[in-house]
Amino acid sequence: MMAKVRTAIFISGGGSNMRSLVEASQAANFPAQIILVLSNRPDAGGLAYAAEQGIATVCLDHKTFKTRADFDSEAQAVLERFDIELVCLAGFMRLLTPDFVNAWPGRMINIHPALLPAYKGLHTHERALADKVKEHGCTVHFVTPEMDEGEIILQRTVVVLETDTPATLAARVLQQEHLAYPEALRLVSQRLQV
Repeated sequence: MMAKVRTAIFISGGGSNMRSLVEASQAANFPAQIILVLSNRPDAGGLAYAAEQGIATVCLDHKTFKTRADFDSEAQAVLERFDIELVCLAGFMRLLTPDFVNAWPGRMINIHPALLPAYKGLHTHERALADKVKEHGCTVHFVTPEMDEGEIILQRTVVVLETDTPATLAARVLQQEHLAYPEALRLVSQRLQV
């Protein structure tokens, strides 16, 4: 069997998408192994879950770094220390510097709660409802220096209901995120295994 792709997940909070990736990766035939969970916030709830699963955790409190570049260079050093081959951003609420992103071409992916190229950035559900769109969803894409601009790996859609609020729509999109992200990780890992 081919070696599993050594994967790190970056989180800032509870890490529900991280959990879906970890659970998927526990299948014997899944092509990625989650080696490391890194957070920029010491209080990120997802760190405890990762530790319970036997995954190494590292917290780099972004408030203790003078610049973004300093934070990113420390993050890069951590990734090298763990021999990481692929990075998944899962609710990581920090923009990474172009130098850092460019060090991971085709090896850093992110999930976004909208059907890109629509609704880049924040408050995607509110904006979708304001525009009265009929379909909304999530996108897994490669990370590039420009926010939410990278090549799309896959998308999953939900129908927008007339009764939807940002919260109800977000909850349905999140269910799809938990399916889409493991599937995208599988696809990208299979490509990297070749």
